[in-house]
Amino acid sequence: MSSDAQKLFTPFRLGDLELPNRIVMAPLTRSRATHGTDAPNALVADYYRQRATAGLLISEATQISQQGQGYIWTPGIYTDAQIAGWSDVTKAVHDANGRIFIQLWHVGRISHTSLQPNGGQPVGPSAIRANGKTFTESGPADLSEPRALELSEIPGIVGDYVKAAENAKTAGFDGVEIHAANGYLLEQFIKDGTNKRTDAYGGSIENRVRLVLEVTDAILTVLPKGKVGIRLSPVSPFNDISDSAPEKVYFHLVEELSRRGLAYIHVIEGSTGGQRDFAPFDYAGLRKAFGGAYMANNGYTRELAAETLDADKADLIAFGVPFLANPDLVERLRRNAPLNKPDQATFYGGDAKGYTDYPTLDQAQAAE
Repeated sequence: MSSDAQKLFTPFRLGDLELPNRIVMAPLTRSRATHGTDAPNALVADYYRQRATAGLLISEATQISQQGQGYIWTPGIYTDAQIAGWSDVTKAVHDANGRIFIQLWHVGRISHTSLQPNGGQPVGPSAIRANGKTFTESGPADLSEPRALELSEIPGIVGDYVKAAENAKTAGFDGVEIHAANGYLLEQFIKDGTNKRTDAYGGSIENRVRLVLEVTDAILTVLPKGKVGIRLSPVSPFNDISDSAPEKVYFHLVEELSRRGLAYIHVIEGSTGGQRDFAPFDYAGLRKAFGGAYMANNGYTRELAAETLDADKADLIAFGVPFLANPDLVERLRRNAPLNKPDQATFYGGDAKGYTDYPTLDQAQAAE
């Protein structure tokens, strides 16, 4: 192993988990859940098992309710069949000596009526439609017009997160990550471009972060703080979202999260899957404002990961796209070996092709 990346392979203590390295597999939607039940299946279990050498796996975004679903064939964690499917996944990962958190997801307005209970409207903080498309049974479709959540409905949403955390515990996950990034429901409340409410959940920064903190506090009644992390994307425009003063909002939010003792913040630096320097933001300051681990994400290469860890700008590095095509990414990074190129046509939906059939380094060399 070249000395420049040694820290990437050193152990890290996260809550009560000892991670063997600082490489995290980021949540990656693959739309391979069983059609009709949205439960993970044997193929999904195999996919995660193959990648269990990561210090930590974070599951693909998993909806907490049918209302929380925005795309076809994404998995849920609210029915017995889904819990059973995830139990098989966590067993496969643990049998391979891995560790796995589940990412809890409510898409809010990023949905389509065909995916919603009784064909209803998607919900959001305000009735503002997002520009964009989603995947439905009949193919790509424009996002539907959402309706603003009634004040009386909000405790039910918090309750769905609690139930999802309880179900995750039953399914054997090592912890949960609250998805408060990428333009989905919790971030729709956080950012003033999507939140135009005039009640206790809108207006001031304190009001806009209220829901994410209520969800966090509620989940902490189910799981110890060392088993709870959160994902944030302070400046990403993903899913047509924006805020007029992101530093003020996120420094306040992260200070509040720090007071609660969360295990980590998982920060998408820049534009999701795009430019890291998309907009100015003081990530180093954000890291200082948080007492737990800082997990950095977005466009990390081996070299950038090594530089970031050596400069003490992060504790953990999350890799997304490289994990799609490289089940043995940890070993490839350790050896500084070439990476398989992912096939974009198989990212979402389908079968084993482009999912569990990418060769490891040893398999590729044996085939030469």
